[in-house]
Amino acid sequence: MADPARAARLAQRIKVVVAESLRKAVKDERAEAITITDARVTNDLQHATVYYTVLGGEDAAEGAREILETKKSVLRREMGRNLTIRLTPTLEFVADEIPVNASHLEDLLREAKARDAEVARLAEGATPAGDPDPYRKAEDDAPPGDGDEDEYDGEDESDGVEPRDD
Repeated sequence: MADPARAARLAQRIKVVVAESLRKAVKDERAEAITITDARVTNDLQHATVYYTVLGGEDAAEGAREILETKKSVLRREMGRNLTIRLTPTLEFVADEIPVNASHLEDLLREAKARDAEVARLAEGATPAGDPDPYRKAEDDAPPGDGDEDEYDGEDESDGVEPRDD
């Protein structure tokens, strides 16, 4: 097992090498729409997972997946030439879903902001239900009665010790 820091450094280097190889070694115009977003390497440095996004629609994404699968050996060969490790990791390409998820979150935030604006607009001219000041005042805290009566609190005034008969 290699050091996790070494695996992280190798993953960053693989990300750069694969992106450059897509630009130089793969002779297909569909490869220009592919962006390598991240790479992960297992701790034994044997397998690399490369995440990518594609500029365009569903057809472009399908074409990019096809290119990456067919040119996997070319990309691995270029990776072996540019990396200074004993064994070249195998490659696995995974479509990155983060941009799609981020777009969905932005839509949800935009919708929540619109609802907040609607609630603020409705609350602008509204009056509260019930008393205008629903909080207790100091005079409300006094116990019931005229105030000059001593109320029994349930405790005896003796100290709890009975007198001795000697």
